[in-house]
Amino acid sequence: MDAISKLWDNRGRDATLHALLVALLILSLLPFAITINLSFKNIPQFEHERWVIQGPFHWENYLEAWRVVKVYITNSILTSGLAAVGVVFLSAASGYAFARGQFPFKESLFLFIIAGLMIPGILYLVPKFVLYKSFHLVDTRWSLWVSYWTEGQIFGIFLFRSYFEGLPNDFFEAAEMDGANIWQCFRHIAMPLGKPIVGTLAVINVMFTWNDIIWPWIAISKDSLRTISIGLSVFQGQNLENWGPMFAGYTIAALPLIVLFVFTRKWFIEGLVSGAFKA
Repeated sequence: MDAISKLWDNRGRDATLHALLVALLILSLLPFAITINLSFKNIPQFEHERWVIQGPFHWENYLEAWRVVKVYITNSILTSGLAAVGVVFLSAASGYAFARGQFPFKESLFLFIIAGLMIPGILYLVPKFVLYKSFHLVDTRWSLWVSYWTEGQIFGIFLFRSYFEGLPNDFFEAAEMDGANIWQCFRHIAMPLGKPIVGTLAVINVMFTWNDIIWPWIAISKDSLRTISIGLSVFQGQNLENWGPMFAGYTIAALPLIVLFVFTRKWFIEGLVSGAFKA
């Protein structure tokens, strides 16, 4: 009886845990499902059949939304893509130097860099704007690229140094015995083995830059340079009565991130499992 009771208790805990996870999954996906449902409705349907899934479905909402947001999505793809490439390269090179290099004040400099993670970005927002304005970077793509490159690599350096320090020294010693220099060791050994961290950092960086709204709102005023986060806000102001195209724009804006995760999920998960977030 004790064994049966123990087995029942284990199954009961498992069932409760699974039910809780399913409930959390439903709560996570429900807002997105509601957004998709509302994106197919016109004004009368939105007012009288807001929560009901039924036709006719107005696909023209997506055509109208795409006509407006395609410029913003293109800007976001360009901004997030170049920002991710720059952050990954700079973080990997700096992390490798801190992990394998020997130079004065290495630990003190690393702690100084990591301390930047503790400073909220809102505290230096005004000085940053003044600095960028003095270099004539405001209202240019460089205001976004430089900002994301400099700030995004702080967390990346932490990830890459932790990962590179865990790699076996035998790989690098064997390469050095064959005449490889530090750049060749970094390019042919560290980076191929660090693909999971590259995928993890790239996905995190793209998600951050894609959804960032504070700095692009301050640094960019030209409509032709606005990213999707700012463009959706402008588009929302133009569709205060016709909600269908607005929700269609939200759905379109989410698709690139979904596609990115589908193609990089293997590297992203491997990076998490291999200890990307270990100190």
